[in-house]
Amino acid sequence: MNSKKAIILPRYQKIFEQIGENIKLARKRRKLTTEQVSERAGVHRATLHRMEKGDPAVAIGLYFNVFKVLNLQDDFLKLGLDDAFGRKLQDLDLL
Repeated sequence: MNSKKAIILPRYQKIFEQIGENIKLARKRRKLTTEQVSERAGVHRATLHRMEKGDPAVAIGLYFNVFKVLNLQDDFLKLGLDDAFGRKLQDLDLL
């Protein structure tokens, strides 16, 4: 299978890096090791390390598994929640 690497602009890469930092801080606040979190999330420790560095190539399902281990799964419900632009487009279509 031929896989293509996603092209992420630097300003958007910073978002992934911030998510990774948030995961790392949440893990440390809970006094969990990378080994504990990766085992509980069902991911390889190297994958968790990539996530904590903000690697956008890691599958979103794996991010969810780590969030679940950290009891942050409800944060996934906030992704795309405030779709102000989409609502404006919808309102224009209704006129």
